[in-house]
Amino acid sequence: MINLVFAVYDKAGTLLVGPVDTGSLWAGFPVSDCTDPSGDPVVLYDQFMDRWLLSQFTTAGPEFFNCVAISTTSDPTGSYFRYAFSTGPNFPDYPKYGNWTDSYVITTREFGPTIEYGIGVYALEKNKMVNGDPNARNVRFFIDGNNPDLLPLVGDGLLPADPDGKQKPKNDAAIPIVGTQDDDASYGATFDALNIWDLTVKWRSTPIATLTLNTQLSTASFDSIFPCAPTARDCLPQPGITNPNQYLDILSYRQRPTFRLAYRNFKTYETLVTNQSVEASPGVAGVRWYEIRRSGTTYTLYQQGTYAPGDGVHRWMGSIAMDKKGNMALGYSVVNGTNVFPGIRYTGRLAGDPLGQMTLGEGTVIDGTGVQRTTNSRWGDYTDITMDPADDCTFWYVNEYYTLAGQQSSTAGWQTRIGSFKLPGCQ
Repeated sequence: MINLVFAVYDKAGTLLVGPVDTGSLWAGFPVSDCTDPSGDPVVLYDQFMDRWLLSQFTTAGPEFFNCVAISTTSDPTGSYFRYAFSTGPNFPDYPKYGNWTDSYVITTREFGPTIEYGIGVYALEKNKMVNGDPNARNVRFFIDGNNPDLLPLVGDGLLPADPDGKQKPKNDAAIPIVGTQDDDASYGATFDALNIWDLTVKWRSTPIATLTLNTQLSTASFDSIFPCAPTARDCLPQPGITNPNQYLDILSYRQRPTFRLAYRNFKTYETLVTNQSVEASPGVAGVRWYEIRRSGTTYTLYQQGTYAPGDGVHRWMGSIAMDKKGNMALGYSVVNGTNVFPGIRYTGRLAGDPLGQMTLGEGTVIDGTGVQRTTNSRWGDYTDITMDPADDCTFWYVNEYYTLAGQQSSTAGWQTRIGSFKLPGCQ
């Protein structure tokens, strides 16, 4: 799924459905706003239920919704149960989804009709949704960003845990939700940290739910505020582009980790990996990545690192995951101002490698051959690396890049690339 359209492919790359607009999933649905192709979509595969989740928000207002479609079978080309969960007068920007044992979880960046701002956290009643029950419920929390004590803890967004592998979380385990804070940003944080919230939900006749800040884990220093001009979005230069208004947006200033917060249960401990874009060295973008571990209710920062090989190439807009052996892969966008067009690469590390290092060098999904000429600077909003549940070794990575044809035909003629790979020793 990308903004406004989705498609279904098999693993050989054969197009099975689409591209069709996202609103078509909700054709004839009582909440008519869901039938508009509104954007910010997310697709998840729920390996515990063998179902697909597809989503988008609404933009018409004055009441807004998160629209969620659940496949009625394991076949994503078939029919879907459709739902709409109200966010009231708040526009639910940048929704991110996670899967858990008996809930789907959404986090949003919400704006009210006047000065309201905050982070929405929603749990959806999964068992009823996968069975097509129109009475599926949700519980909602709103973390008020206008509260100066809370704003540093949420910044511009939180990520809900999304499991990989067949081992489920324990039934009574809290759902981790993670954000980051930067003491150089404008939200009032006094140190660099990971902020970890615990969401608990029990779907009784009257649901019981809590959302609490479990801990703040200090990190190695990082800077999410990249030097950009003439606006905060005009950051990363492209080959042959002399107008700074056509530089690419690093989006790091949003002070948030980027999709996904990949969770895995190794039975003796649980692990979470995520990442964010940072200024790795003066004027050069890199990817800061984290591995968090949980034992019982206690979280620790097991390892962290910033991937930036020192070659002057900007690496940003990453996504990270871990295979069943504990190996990690990190995908991201690349560009520089001389000879690297906007493209897609990846790196990785093996479970036994020295902590804090991506040791396996760099692979290329595709080299770009064109540039983005639009002056709105935006470079996507998300990218995604996901484990293949069939072998729990294959990483599937989706990101955008530029081709020469796209450059000639459109100011914003980006393309989507889907790539897959394994790391050594995982079969």
